[in-house]
Amino acid sequence: MSVWILALIIFAIASVMTMTGRGGGNFYVLALVLSGIGMHEAATTGQFILIVSSLAATILFGKQKITDWKLVFLIGSMTLVSAFLGGLFSDIFQDKLLKIIFAIFITIASVMMLKPVNKQVNTEGRFSFTLNSGNESYSINLLIVVPIVLLTGFVSGMVGISGGSFLVPLMILAIRVPMHIAVGTSTTLVLVTATAGFLGHLSSGHFDYRLALPLALAGLIGGIIGAKLTLKFKPKKLKIVFALTSIIAAILMIINAY
Repeated sequence: MSVWILALIIFAIASVMTMTGRGGGNFYVLALVLSGIGMHEAATTGQFILIVSSLAATILFGKQKITDWKLVFLIGSMTLVSAFLGGLFSDIFQDKLLKIIFAIFITIASVMMLKPVNKQVNTEGRFSFTLNSGNESYSINLLIVVPIVLLTGFVSGMVGISGGSFLVPLMILAIRVPMHIAVGTSTTLVLVTATAGFLGHLSSGHFDYRLALPLALAGLIGGIIGAKLTLKFKPKKLKIVFALTSIIAAILMIINAY
């Protein structure tokens, strides 16, 4: 497949996926793999595209004030290390196994996203606390949040996805963050996770800048457009788009694996 055709595909993915707070990492990897690129190089290239597209979206979401920086620092500090380790140790796993892991985790995330949000917030317990940020108040249960965030970072770094596929459902279902704030916050967290995972992969030697640069440019433009469209969609529609696109990605990756 021509790199310019692939760039158009990346542009379309970035535009849609930025709207859901994922940046598009799962679909970037999928598009690269289906074009004939090996899983390890696809993971590295996908995360480089994520860095560029999510950086642009992060700046725009920051201006729109839908990024919760306290959550960024809380969750980002945990994903930074685990994503780097996931990218660093990705060579241990074979391509086929990485594809299966990719599909399983994306499917779980899509099912979680369709689950109704429980409005009852429980702040009791020695491992729970309330985080006050701006006009919002969130209940953080460390026994739930910490394991999920660490696992999300590791798997995201390993297979080259954004992490937003799990961070958005985590923030909405476990912390009760409003959808638009979850999207803006997740986009910044995606930038953290993608950077750490990319550096881990880079140390393993799976990077071709001649392929990555034109695709990253397409991702940059798509990320800007997607960020501007986010606030025009209702939260319920964003959740449905999130879930459906995740399921499609999982199915296509399993088909490719076998």
